[in-house]
Amino acid sequence: MVRIPSTAGRKSVSSSSGVRRRKSMQAVLYVSHGSRVEETRSEAVACIEKAQAHVNVPLSQICYLEIASPNVADGVKELVQKGATEIAVIPVLLLSAGHYYKDLPEEIKQMQERFPSVTFTYGKPLGVQERLVDVLVDRLKAVTDTEPTSLNLLLVGRGSRSPETKRDIESIAHMLKSKTNASNVDVCYLAACGPTFEEGLTTSLSREGEGTVVVPYLWFTGLLIHSMQDRMEELKREGYSIEMTHYLQDHPGIVEALAGRVKEALQNKESFPVRS
Repeated sequence: MVRIPSTAGRKSVSSSSGVRRRKSMQAVLYVSHGSRVEETRSEAVACIEKAQAHVNVPLSQICYLEIASPNVADGVKELVQKGATEIAVIPVLLLSAGHYYKDLPEEIKQMQERFPSVTFTYGKPLGVQERLVDVLVDRLKAVTDTEPTSLNLLLVGRGSRSPETKRDIESIAHMLKSKTNASNVDVCYLAACGPTFEEGLTTSLSREGEGTVVVPYLWFTGLLIHSMQDRMEELKREGYSIEMTHYLQDHPGIVEALAGRVKEALQNKESFPVRS
């Protein structure tokens, strides 16, 4: 196994037996999904940095699960070289699915083997929270003055093969309807499960009311957001009354929720849960 390299000038303390040991140093590793779109990566970094400003841990690093760099291994290595002895791994994800349950734990298991003297703890995705639904309500108010009671809302999730994802999106839709009293709140997904985005549009646009507002439950911009925006313009040209809210991005409620997940992970003193 590769052990953590010593760092010149690293502070150490003596135990009662006289053996010197490294001073404990906490760090935070933010793991975002990754994208080829530079704007997406920039938005992720901006949001994370705003959240980190609310966290009293000076040592942090941003990395990506795939496509972009640095990757998880590089992020961990960077923190260890700076003296980290405890690393809270924060998945910058909206909901729990394959990346949270499988991909990221597998990455960290490899890091545990490479750096056995470092303690890893694991945070949670943002999940279903009332304050996140409040963000959706704010986004809705920004695009229409029409009372929600006469509108049809279409909540759009990214999609996953995990049944938990559909349950979470449906819970969010229920909370959104409760907060807005919208005429209808339909749900659809962009990938992996149904109903599809096109099916959702067909359903929502066929309902009675003063139009449809598409509400993307997506964190940052990217190819999916761009394709949805293009579709909105097509439908408007065809005469439909339809609008789309801004995605979540760095709304203060999102920043607050991410900072909250970091603080929870820092309080978690159990070792990183590795699944067999």
